[in-house]
Formats: sequence, C-alpha cells, structure tokens
Amino acid sequence: MTTTPSDPTAAPAGLPPVVDLATWQVARDELLLREKAHTREGDAIAAARRRLPMVEVDGLAEVVGPDGPVPFLDLFQGRDELVVYQHMWYDGAPHQGQCEGCTTTAWHLKDSVYLNARGVSFAVLTTGPWDEVASYVDFMGYTQPWYSVRDTDAPIGGEMGYLASFLRDGDRVFLTYSTTGRGNEPVNGSLALLDMTPYGRGEAWEDNPAGRPEGHSPCWYWRSDADGNADWGPTSRPVPQWTRPGATPVQTLGRQGHHH
Repeated sequence: MTTTPSDPTAAPAGLPPVVDLATWQVARDELLLREKAHTREGDAIAAARRRLPMVEVDGLAEVVGPDGPVPFLDLFQGRDELVVYQHMWYDGAPHQGQCEGCTTTAWHLKDSVYLNARGVSFAVLTTGPWDEVASYVDFMGYTQPWYSVRDTDAPIGGEMGYLASFLRDGDRVFLTYSTTGRGNEPVNGSLALLDMTPYGRGEAWEDNPAGRPEGHSPCWYWRSDADGNADWGPTSRPVPQWTRPGATPVQTLGRQGHHH
C-alpha cells in the first residue's frame, strides 16, 4: 500500500500541504464544527425570515407574458406562494449583451418542478420590452415563465437584480421577502461547489493562501469567448450562450462594460 507523504514541503508551491489521511481527518473535523455552527445560524435566520411582516401589493397589476397582459395574480398558477427573480435588462442590446450575473442566476433556475411540488410557483420578471424578452427567452432555451414588468410599480417592477417571495391569500397578494447582491447566491449552486474547492471562486476579494491563482472581479468568469476563456471583449458572451442553438456566430456587442 502506498502511503501519502506527511511532509508539508512535499506539496508543490501554492498548493495545500500534503498529509496522511488521519491528519487530514482531524483538520476536517475541526472545520466541521464551524460548518455545523454556520448551518444552525442559517436555520435561525430562516426562522426569523418566516416571521417577517408582509406588505400588500396590487395583485391585479399588469405584467406582460406570452399571452399578453395578465394580472400578477396569474403568476401564482393557483398556488399560494410565488418566488420571482427580477432580471436586469439592457434595452436594445443583443443577446450576448445582457447581464452575465443575472444570466447566471436565471440559468440555475431553468426548472421549477421541485418548487412546484412544494406548492411554490416561480417566474422571472424583467423590465425589458416583451418583444425583446421573448426573443431572448427563445434564444436561451429557458422553460420557466418570463414576464415583462416594464410599466409596473415596485416591488413587482422597479429595480431589478432581486429575488423576492410573495404570498397569496385568495385574491390578495403580499410581498414577504426580498434580497439582492450576495443574497441571491443560494440560487447559484455553482458558487457553493466552487467554495468547496482549493482554488475557490477565483475572485479577488477572497481570503486565499499565498501562492494560489490570482483572483478577478466578481462575475469575471461568467463571460467567455468562443474558446471558453474568461473575457470582456467584443466577442464575449455570458457562458451558457455558447451551448445554445444559434449562439456560435459572433456578433459585435451593442454595448459593453456591464460589470456587476
């Protein structure tokens, strides 16, 4: 049986020290104590979230979808709860010019069958004009429902880039929760998996040991060129677009610099 070297100097520069399995297990168990405390605190925060007050909103506010204008109430699809992602939009931009951060979030929510099984509906809202939105949804191959809230007041419309939860009581509708920024991260399973790796997310703000690869700004890696290289040039796209039908031909971006 081959034994693993226990001399930390055996590890190549910039990589974790090399130890035997028993030594690794001790270090892993120490970290597990912190992870369990983090989980319990997350459970306590979720419990507090369920106790938040709520705000009544206009359930008859019009949003525009594939069947034309419909009341916001219809998005519940007869269920009592609704979660929405409010997707940023750049008017007139080609498909590859839309927000890479919002694309990442929406891409991780391609299917809501598990939410539906728990009595929760899901939809994506955006301020884009419906004709542009419909073309984008078709191009990306999204299956979840999208709606334009271009002329709808907040909190249904308004500022985008948020996850929000709504509750229905008959014909009355209430906003119960909203979050943005890193609050959107639970949707993105890729970030959680990257956090388990020795190189992490590859973002500059992370606390990494010396010698690890240099990080970039958040969302840097969510755009790439045709060869899969992270890039913010005129031929880059949100990375899922390279797998979509019709995505391969390169177009010149109508606008650039959408760093989030």
